[in-house]
Amino acid sequence: MARVTEVRLNNPHPAAALAGNASRLYLRISGSPLVRGGLVIVVGVLVGNLLGFARVAVTAYLLGTHSLADSLAVAIGPVDTLNPVLLNSVVFAFVPLLTALHGSRRTALFLKLRSCLLWLFSAIGVGLIVAAPWLMHLLAPGLDPAWFPAAVTNLRILAFSAVATGTSAIYCALLYTERRFGPTAYYGAALNLFTVLAALTLWRLLGVYAFSLGYTAGACAQLVVVWTASRSSLTPVEEGDRPEVHWREILTRPAFFGMYAMGLGLNTVFTRAYATHTGPGMAAALDYCMRGVSVPMALLVNPITNSLLPEIARLRSVFRLRQAFRLIDRTVAVAALAVVAGCAFALAFRRPAIALLFQHGNFTADSTRLVSAVFLGMGPAVVGWTLLEIASRSLFALDRRWPPLLAAFLPLLVNCLITLRYASVQPERLGLGASVGLAAGFAVLFVAMRLRRRAWLQQG
Repeated sequence: MARVTEVRLNNPHPAAALAGNASRLYLRISGSPLVRGGLVIVVGVLVGNLLGFARVAVTAYLLGTHSLADSLAVAIGPVDTLNPVLLNSVVFAFVPLLTALHGSRRTALFLKLRSCLLWLFSAIGVGLIVAAPWLMHLLAPGLDPAWFPAAVTNLRILAFSAVATGTSAIYCALLYTERRFGPTAYYGAALNLFTVLAALTLWRLLGVYAFSLGYTAGACAQLVVVWTASRSSLTPVEEGDRPEVHWREILTRPAFFGMYAMGLGLNTVFTRAYATHTGPGMAAALDYCMRGVSVPMALLVNPITNSLLPEIARLRSVFRLRQAFRLIDRTVAVAALAVVAGCAFALAFRRPAIALLFQHGNFTADSTRLVSAVFLGMGPAVVGWTLLEIASRSLFALDRRWPPLLAAFLPLLVNCLITLRYASVQPERLGLGASVGLAAGFAVLFVAMRLRRRAWLQQG
């Protein structure tokens, strides 16, 4: 009997063994800073995108797919591209530098970064305000002249959000070094919440300008949040802690990622500018479709890359490059499976989903048919865009800048060739060039990563 009891103790019931393994796996996962950071960002992204759907729904209800909606889309679209460029450029450029320092030395470097970059972001804001008419002629050449002044005014209001977002990025970089993702995860939520509130409360007073004012107020609110959260991370600086980083390096270091992000952003900017030539409401329809592209991208790219960046930087600092590349490979593989499945589902059910979410008020059944047709060509862009972003940001964390920079401009080139060569007013073809270009950009970068890996490992 004793022998039987001993055997049973050494070989527990399969269900108990499975529960024990699951418990150990949960403790292992929950103890991983990479997973914890990713989960925090996922929650923030989910909240932001739920509010983003509300923002688009309110826009659709009040503006529909008419020329008034175009005047908002051509102004807020480029700013929606510029602000993430400013945010991510600062984060990816300076998180590795800040991570390498501690205490008062980190604070000293942060203060120097802030003093230099504030001037840069202020200059960008002033430049947008002054150049708004010329930019609208460039970015919306086919816009109805009756609504051109509204587009210019919207862009000038939104210029202040660029200053607030760039300044927030400096504080986000400091918080990332301590893996404090919570205060930074709700940037999109703040933008969308304030936009919705302003549109609903100020529509009768300000009209379309209520959207721009709310967007800018959301960016300022997020700046207040990260500024308050980062105060506890700053320590008194002594004279010997002054950083040796020159201001020229501070301004040029984000340039690679900024050019990379701008190259990707121009792909959408070109498509939106071409849309203004194809008829009224097409630019607005494209922006509604971009919500279906940006949501899965945000759910995958932001949590993965923002939590992956400090981990890759750490592995690089201790010369564990093989482990870093294995981490990148697994991440890209999992993301590919998820984004392809999500894209197929979205294309199959695009029309009922658009009708359910947006077909209210000024957004009619004709608007639903137009947006679902545009999404047929633009929707697949999510696959190449997501994978290109994850691979590129991982290489930036490894300080391999040239491959992602060159790959970022390939989608724009392919898009221009396809769109101008096969120019058509059919909405189904509007986003075709953008989708093919992003897929080509990822394919080229993936091949370059495989061919150059052995050389990078030897150099590391």
